[in-house]
Amino acid sequence: MSKPDISQYRSFDQICDRLDDIIVSVRDKGTSLERSLDLFDEAIALGSAAVDMVDVTELTPAETEKLAEKEAADAQQAQAPAAAADAPAQE
Repeated sequence: MSKPDISQYRSFDQICDRLDDIIVSVRDKGTSLERSLDLFDEAIALGSAAVDMVDVTELTPAETEKLAEKEAADAQQAQAPAAAADAPAQE
């Protein structure tokens, strides 16, 4: 079995769009098992390429700050239920 040619997909968005197309094709009852397996192989190759892109992408300072703010907000939300459970019940 030859490796699928995914060289035409150069951006993360292009890869995501192609993966969406693959999902639609595989869900189509008219798609043969053989074709579905070929699409599966292509999806694996595309997924690997997407992971490689994410691994080498560097965030801008603004993106880094936004990510830190989101993580801080998530941490606050996670602590809020615990703090409420520790508070004495009011009658």
